[in-house]
Amino acid sequence: MFRIVRPKEFTTTPWKNGGGVTHEVLRDKGADPWRWRISIAEVSTDGPFSTFAGLARVLTVIEGGGLDLHTPDGVLSARPFQPLAFSGDTPVDSRMVNGPVRDLNLIYDPTAVSASVEVTVGPARIENGPAQTGVFCHRGDVALDGAALPVGAFALGQGGTIILGPEARCVIVRMESV
Repeated sequence: MFRIVRPKEFTTTPWKNGGGVTHEVLRDKGADPWRWRISIAEVSTDGPFSTFAGLARVLTVIEGGGLDLHTPDGVLSARPFQPLAFSGDTPVDSRMVNGPVRDLNLIYDPTAVSASVEVTVGPARIENGPAQTGVFCHRGDVALDGAALPVGAFALGQGGTIILGPEARCVIVRMESV
Protein backbone atom coordinates (compact mmCIF):
# COMPACT_ATOMS: atom_id res chain seq x y z
CA MET A 1 0.00 0.00 0.00
CA PHE A 2 1.36 3.41 -0.98
CA ARG A 3 0.76 6.74 0.71
CA ILE A 4 0.56 9.55 -1.86
CA VAL A 5 1.89 12.98 -0.90
CA ARG A 6 0.86 15.82 -3.21
CA PRO A 7 2.94 19.00 -3.68
CA LYS A 8 0.47 21.07 -1.62
CA GLU A 9 1.31 18.78 1.33
CA PHE A 10 5.08 19.38 1.11
CA THR A 11 6.61 21.56 3.85
CA THR A 12 8.42 24.51 2.23
CA THR A 13 11.37 26.27 3.87
CA PRO A 14 13.46 29.08 2.35
CA TRP A 15 17.21 28.62 2.55
CA LYS A 16 19.13 30.72 5.05
CA ASN A 17 21.41 31.96 2.24
CA GLY A 18 18.44 33.03 0.10
CA GLY A 19 19.55 30.87 -2.84
CA GLY A 20 16.46 28.69 -3.03
CA VAL A 21 13.84 26.73 -1.12
CA THR A 22 13.46 23.17 0.09
CA HIS A 23 10.14 21.33 -0.11
CA GLU A 24 10.32 18.54 2.44
CA VAL A 25 8.29 15.65 1.08
CA LEU A 26 8.71 13.05 3.84
CA ARG A 27 11.06 12.12 6.63
CA ASP A 28 11.45 9.17 8.96
CA LYS A 29 9.32 10.39 11.85
CA GLY A 30 9.92 7.27 13.90
CA ALA A 31 13.47 8.22 14.81
CA ASP A 32 15.10 11.18 16.52
CA PRO A 33 17.14 12.34 14.82
CA TRP A 34 15.54 11.22 11.55
CA ARG A 35 17.20 8.38 9.63
CA TRP A 36 16.13 9.63 6.19
CA ARG A 37 14.54 12.63 4.50
CA ILE A 38 13.22 13.11 0.97
CA SER A 39 12.94 16.64 -0.36
CA ILE A 40 12.77 18.68 -3.53
CA ALA A 41 15.03 21.72 -3.75
CA GLU A 42 14.56 24.71 -6.02
CA VAL A 43 18.01 26.14 -6.71
CA SER A 44 17.83 29.70 -8.04
CA THR A 45 21.38 30.96 -7.42
CA ASP A 46 24.90 29.61 -7.19
CA GLY A 47 26.22 29.02 -3.69
CA PRO A 48 27.04 26.64 -0.86
CA PHE A 49 25.06 23.56 0.09
CA SER A 50 24.17 22.79 3.69
CA THR A 51 26.28 20.01 5.15
CA PHE A 52 24.74 16.98 6.85
CA ALA A 53 27.41 15.51 9.13
CA GLY A 54 27.47 11.72 9.19
CA LEU A 55 24.78 11.40 6.52
CA ALA A 56 24.82 10.36 2.86
CA ARG A 57 23.09 12.18 -0.01
CA VAL A 58 21.71 11.22 -3.40
CA LEU A 59 20.78 14.20 -5.57
CA THR A 60 18.78 13.79 -8.79
CA VAL A 61 18.18 16.82 -11.01
CA ILE A 62 14.52 16.73 -12.16
CA GLU A 63 14.36 20.11 -13.96
CA GLY A 64 16.99 22.33 -15.51
CA GLY A 65 20.40 21.78 -17.03
CA GLY A 66 22.13 20.52 -13.91
CA LEU A 67 24.61 21.57 -11.27
CA ASP A 68 28.39 21.53 -10.97
CA LEU A 69 29.19 20.76 -7.35
CA HIS A 70 32.62 22.11 -6.46
CA THR A 71 34.18 20.12 -3.61
CA PRO A 72 37.68 20.00 -2.10
CA ASP A 73 38.24 16.80 -4.12
CA GLY A 74 37.07 18.20 -7.48
CA VAL A 75 33.84 18.88 -9.35
CA LEU A 76 30.87 16.51 -9.20
CA SER A 77 28.52 16.82 -12.17
CA ALA A 78 24.83 16.56 -11.31
CA ARG A 79 22.97 16.17 -14.58
CA PRO A 80 19.27 15.61 -15.34
CA PHE A 81 17.96 12.23 -14.23
CA GLN A 82 21.38 10.88 -13.26
CA PRO A 83 21.33 10.20 -9.50
CA LEU A 84 24.53 11.46 -7.87
CA ALA A 85 25.61 10.04 -4.50
CA PHE A 86 28.02 11.88 -2.19
CA SER A 87 28.75 12.36 1.50
CA GLY A 88 26.69 14.87 3.44
CA ASP A 89 29.97 15.85 5.15
CA THR A 90 31.38 17.13 1.85
CA PRO A 91 31.59 20.93 1.60
CA VAL A 92 29.88 21.84 -1.69
CA ASP A 93 29.77 25.11 -3.60
CA SER A 94 27.16 24.70 -6.32
CA ARG A 95 27.12 26.30 -9.77
CA MET A 96 24.00 26.07 -11.95
CA VAL A 97 24.32 24.87 -15.54
CA ASN A 98 22.16 27.12 -17.75
CA GLY A 99 19.88 28.50 -15.04
CA PRO A 100 17.65 27.38 -12.17
CA VAL A 101 17.30 23.74 -11.19
CA ARG A 102 14.91 21.53 -9.25
CA ASP A 103 16.36 18.40 -7.69
CA LEU A 104 15.06 15.51 -5.64
CA ASN A 105 17.22 14.72 -2.62
CA LEU A 106 17.49 11.66 -0.47
CA ILE A 107 19.52 12.31 2.68
CA TYR A 108 20.00 9.32 4.97
CA ASP A 109 22.03 7.79 7.78
CA PRO A 110 24.11 5.03 6.12
CA THR A 111 24.65 3.34 9.50
CA ALA A 112 20.89 2.80 9.82
CA VAL A 113 19.60 2.68 6.23
CA SER A 114 20.73 1.10 2.97
CA ALA A 115 19.37 3.21 0.10
CA SER A 116 19.38 3.50 -3.67
CA VAL A 117 17.89 5.87 -6.24
CA GLU A 118 17.14 5.08 -9.89
CA VAL A 119 15.28 6.70 -12.75
CA THR A 120 12.80 4.54 -14.66
CA VAL A 121 11.11 5.37 -17.97
CA GLY A 122 7.95 3.60 -19.14
CA PRO A 123 6.45 1.49 -20.27
CA ALA A 124 7.41 -0.60 -17.28
CA ARG A 125 5.88 -2.86 -14.66
CA ILE A 126 7.76 -3.21 -11.38
CA GLU A 127 6.82 -5.77 -8.76
CA ASN A 128 7.91 -4.00 -5.63
CA GLY A 129 9.68 -6.03 -2.95
CA PRO A 130 9.76 -5.60 0.83
CA ALA A 131 11.99 -2.50 0.79
CA GLN A 132 10.35 0.80 1.62
CA THR A 133 9.94 2.41 -1.80
CA GLY A 134 9.35 5.99 -2.78
CA VAL A 135 8.14 7.00 -6.24
CA PHE A 136 8.29 10.55 -7.64
CA CYS A 137 6.24 11.01 -10.83
CA HIS A 138 8.02 13.40 -13.16
CA ARG A 139 5.79 12.85 -16.18
CA GLY A 140 3.20 10.53 -17.67
CA ASP A 141 0.75 7.97 -16.34
CA VAL A 142 1.91 6.11 -13.25
CA ALA A 143 -0.19 3.72 -11.18
CA LEU A 144 0.62 2.24 -7.77
CA ASP A 145 -1.53 -0.79 -6.97
CA GLY A 146 -4.10 0.68 -9.38
CA ALA A 147 -4.13 4.20 -7.85
CA ALA A 148 -2.95 7.05 -10.11
CA LEU A 149 0.15 8.95 -8.97
CA PRO A 150 -0.21 12.56 -10.17
CA VAL A 151 2.69 14.33 -11.89
CA GLY A 152 4.74 16.12 -9.23
CA ALA A 153 3.50 13.89 -6.40
CA PHE A 154 5.48 11.38 -4.34
CA ALA A 155 4.34 8.05 -2.94
CA LEU A 156 5.87 5.84 -0.26
CA GLY A 157 5.05 2.23 0.46
CA GLN A 158 6.10 -1.41 0.52
CA GLY A 159 5.18 -4.26 -1.77
CA GLY A 160 2.65 -3.85 -4.55
CA THR A 161 3.03 -3.04 -8.22
CA ILE A 162 4.29 0.11 -9.92
CA ILE A 163 3.12 0.58 -13.53
CA LEU A 164 4.55 3.28 -15.77
CA GLY A 165 2.73 4.06 -18.99
CA PRO A 166 4.52 4.85 -22.26
CA GLU A 167 6.78 7.91 -21.86
CA ALA A 168 6.22 8.04 -18.08
CA ARG A 169 9.29 8.89 -16.01
CA CYS A 170 9.79 8.33 -12.28
CA VAL A 171 12.53 8.64 -9.72
CA ILE A 172 12.41 5.55 -7.52
CA VAL A 173 13.95 5.51 -4.03
CA ARG A 174 14.44 2.26 -2.11
CA MET A 175 15.37 2.11 1.58
CA GLU A 176 15.93 -0.76 4.00
CA SER A 177 17.06 -0.79 7.61
CA VAL A 178 20.55 -2.22 8.12
